[in-house]
Amino acid sequence: MILSVQNISKAFSEKQVLKNASFHIEENEKAAIVGINGAGKSTLLKIIVGEMQADEGSIILAKGKTLGYLAQHQDLSGERTIYDELLSVKQNLIDLEIRMRQTECSMKALEGDALEQQMALYSSLTHQFESQNGYAYQSELIGVLKGLGFEEKDFKREIHTLSGGQKTRVALGKLLLLNPDIILLDEPTNHLDMSSISWLETYLLNYKGAVVIVSHDRYFLDRTVQKIIEVDQTKVTSFIGNYSEYAVKKEQLRTAAWNAYMNQQREIRHQEAVIEKLRSFNREKSIRRAESREKMLDKMELLEKPSEAKADMKMVLTPYRESGNDVLSVEGLSKAFGDLKLFENLSFEIKRGEHVAIIGDNGTGKTTILKLINELLPIDCGTIRLGSNVEIGYYDQEHHVLHMEKTLFEEISDDYPYLNNTEIRNTLAAFLFTGEDVFKRIGDLSGGERGRVSLAKLMLSESNFLILDEPTNHLDIISKEILESALNAYTGTVLYVSHDRYFINKTATRILDLTGQTLVNYNGNYDYYLEKHDTVMKAAGLEPLSSMQTAQTTTIRSSTMESTENKQDWKEWKEQQAAQRKRENDIKKCEDAIAALENELADLEAEITLPQYSSNVAKLQELTSKQAEVTSQLEKLYEKWENLSEN
Repeated sequence: MILSVQNISKAFSEKQVLKNASFHIEENEKAAIVGINGAGKSTLLKIIVGEMQADEGSIILAKGKTLGYLAQHQDLSGERTIYDELLSVKQNLIDLEIRMRQTECSMKALEGDALEQQMALYSSLTHQFESQNGYAYQSELIGVLKGLGFEEKDFKREIHTLSGGQKTRVALGKLLLLNPDIILLDEPTNHLDMSSISWLETYLLNYKGAVVIVSHDRYFLDRTVQKIIEVDQTKVTSFIGNYSEYAVKKEQLRTAAWNAYMNQQREIRHQEAVIEKLRSFNREKSIRRAESREKMLDKMELLEKPSEAKADMKMVLTPYRESGNDVLSVEGLSKAFGDLKLFENLSFEIKRGEHVAIIGDNGTGKTTILKLINELLPIDCGTIRLGSNVEIGYYDQEHHVLHMEKTLFEEISDDYPYLNNTEIRNTLAAFLFTGEDVFKRIGDLSGGERGRVSLAKLMLSESNFLILDEPTNHLDIISKEILESALNAYTGTVLYVSHDRYFINKTATRILDLTGQTLVNYNGNYDYYLEKHDTVMKAAGLEPLSSMQTAQTTTIRSSTMESTENKQDWKEWKEQQAAQRKRENDIKKCEDAIAALENELADLEAEITLPQYSSNVAKLQELTSKQAEVTSQLEKLYEKWENLSEN
């Protein structure tokens, strides 16, 4: 074990973020910390690295082990070049190499014992240099820079001229070159394109050390980790497997917890009904039984109501009207900024109902295509034509469609004046803005909050052609899944740019890969793109027939088994329903019999008190005997009713 997190608790003011959080990381283990925005993931990392103090608990790093940390935001500055900034990590090797050269030079003028000593020193220095991979550190450095998306022309750029995302990539490169025993990465893929993310996946998989990642990139997590550490409602739970395996287990646990809670609630309501009924019998024995049941109910350990999956943000995308079949036609499209030519002679069409994803490396012009379609940039060459009845809804990753000076309420009411106050508040509440939140300024919101406002406006637009630029940026995993469901249920047309491969896999029916200043078409989702891309690279044909036959056989077998299981389930359900109806009928008959005997008993008790029978011993004996018989029958019926109620 290289890292142990033991009973960590942390609160901010009165809000508890973490409570008794515990987990451990083994040597060379790859793990991810997941949870919704605000769950406490970054807080947990900061506590581990010592940037923040826990209220309770302890962090134990194995003796002699080193730890490296990449925060979401970097404050790198200075006039060093990108290359020199990464080279500073290898200063110990540079110094060692200088000593080696100096020793080499000094040996030329020495002889005898002095020469022997210098040769021994040189041998020692050389061994250190080799053991630390000294002869390959420059090629390693260049490999990391290129892997993270920097071209050789970027190597001489000074740090202070870089964007926030570029600084984060530089910081990530430095961390990887340091080779600590355990790496903590907070959203490492946020500023990487697909090629760089793929490179990082391979790098981390082969990394000879432990890795802990906070990320919303589900595809990345599927490829890199074997353990999921979930932060949910202050609690931390560990799951073995990648993200997809965790999602299945989590849903199973959530369903089991929900069923257990609902079963307990039904049992409580049932016991309360039985207690009320027993009291209504108004017999000493029945009242004692009611009191006994009340005591058992009071001792019952109540289960906490589980949080409902995906029950927060609510999104439904519905076009106001249907567009024509030809939604978009692009011919001969070209765009350059000065000497930088992004693409030329692009041509493609989009038909009604298609969900098309544009992918490609950073800087190739993906967002530019969307802006050209929305007439936010002028076209250099070519034509863009929209089909009949096409109404565009645009989601801008930089949220330029939002007005920073307006409140959330004003943002919605100004664009949709036909909505009343209640409708506006209900819309914002569906995207988690309630109470006084609706009067916050757009400019004061976080990136994720602005994203939710943009999605709310997109939903209200009722457009039939959605154009989305990185719609999953800043969204947590649950919000991404809600958006995926909304898009998959959407009957209109979608064109979007995204680096989120999991999202693309779930929502795209076609992919346009912007590469080499042109578009390559793939008629499928991201898995299909990978399969086809590799096939093209290997100059091979389609999937072998044998594999397809196997898949078809498996599908048929699965369908047959599913059909058999469904028939068995239906039979069991019918039997259960029949048994339930019989029990309900038996209870009704029992209650009717109890009511009749209680009336008969009341009549007997009244008759016994009549004056004319006060001196008639024989009649009193007859009535008393009848009273005892009815009472005995009632006791048996009470027990029968109670037993029926328990089944």
